[in-house]
Amino acid sequence: MNRRSSRRPTSARTQLRLVGRGPRTSEVPSDVPPRSLCVAGLFAGIGGLELGLQRAGHRTKLLCELDTGARAVLDARFPDVRKHDDICSLRDLPPGTDLVTAGFPCQDLSQAGQTRGIGGDRSGLVAQVFRLLERRRVPWVLLENVPFMLQLSRGRALDVIVDALERLGYKWAYRVVDTRAFGLPQRRERVFLLASLHADPRDVLFVDEAEPLDEEVRLAEVAFGFYWTEGIRGLGAAVDSIPTLKGGSTIGIPSPPAILMPDGRIVKPDLRDAERMQGFEADWTVPAENGSGRGRGHRWKLVGNAVTVDVAEWLGNRLARPGRFKQSEAGPILPGRSWPRVAWNVGDGRFTMDLSRWPVARRGVALTKFLKFPPQMLSVKATAGFLARAESGSLRFPAGFLEAVAAHLRRMQDSAAA
Repeated sequence: MNRRSSRRPTSARTQLRLVGRGPRTSEVPSDVPPRSLCVAGLFAGIGGLELGLQRAGHRTKLLCELDTGARAVLDARFPDVRKHDDICSLRDLPPGTDLVTAGFPCQDLSQAGQTRGIGGDRSGLVAQVFRLLERRRVPWVLLENVPFMLQLSRGRALDVIVDALERLGYKWAYRVVDTRAFGLPQRRERVFLLASLHADPRDVLFVDEAEPLDEEVRLAEVAFGFYWTEGIRGLGAAVDSIPTLKGGSTIGIPSPPAILMPDGRIVKPDLRDAERMQGFEADWTVPAENGSGRGRGHRWKLVGNAVTVDVAEWLGNRLARPGRFKQSEAGPILPGRSWPRVAWNVGDGRFTMDLSRWPVARRGVALTKFLKFPPQMLSVKATAGFLARAESGSLRFPAGFLEAVAAHLRRMQDSAAA
């Protein structure tokens, strides 16, 4: 097999099969000092990536964010960090930047959005990241987005992104990671793509591997999260956790999910608990409400669009002290198909292998115990609307679920009548 230089990865999507054996975890010698990187955060949102990296010992030099509410949060939570509003007017990255982070807009890539793809007005802004890297190469680049971009238009978004990285001379790897792996009761899968000019990004992303915890639907024993704004095309259900917090919904509003409690009540979590489910402190986004003049709904949007802090901290710890990836069985990525959940190109072509979405398996508390703030009952109108959509569609639901929704509706109606 011809091996190309690792300095400039090839863009071919079909290569010979590589087979190797080895563990997917590694230990870092205790005498290896951790490294601290200088971070420039683009599309910073409310700072989830940067806060997690900061907890792992890295330093933020720049935060770039257009949304006024999010900037109010950044000003309050990162008061000593330089801010910039519009990435399109950012001329250059700060000198000494070691790592660029970019949770670029996902509206055009997500199932909840309009799925315009990488060419959409919002998600297409990732091109600004590559414009800045053209001017100043930095050692590391970390991108984050929704897994749906792996299949939208047969993975066209990933084609554009990795082509650009390879053209700039970066080795890259990505992995889908689930927030539940970190003991937080939110089923949230995101793609984390790490690129490096000189190092092997697999030593950061791939060296930790765990088995997902068992999951069973027991409506009478554990809480069951779902989206009351859905019911026709999907449910977004999650056992003993909530489905993905998101900035919008199928009915066009940022809103919390619902939770069917073991006692039969259906409630919506408090915004402060939603912030905690993303790894932030309660009331992290209060400055957005005070500083932008927008309402509470905008805070839900900011929380839904954020990066989970605990995932970013795990990445930060591995960036500070990488392991050593040992090749397991791998296969080539075939052209013209959706991208897999794990892939890389470190100089020899694009490959994939089996790897869990759980790099760790931290067991958290039950969702009913996680909630610290009083939840709000799901209203008669919201419950009736969901039930009508669910009963008119063809979705399959867990046994007893729709009966429990109907029972909650009757109780709410009786309470309103009384």
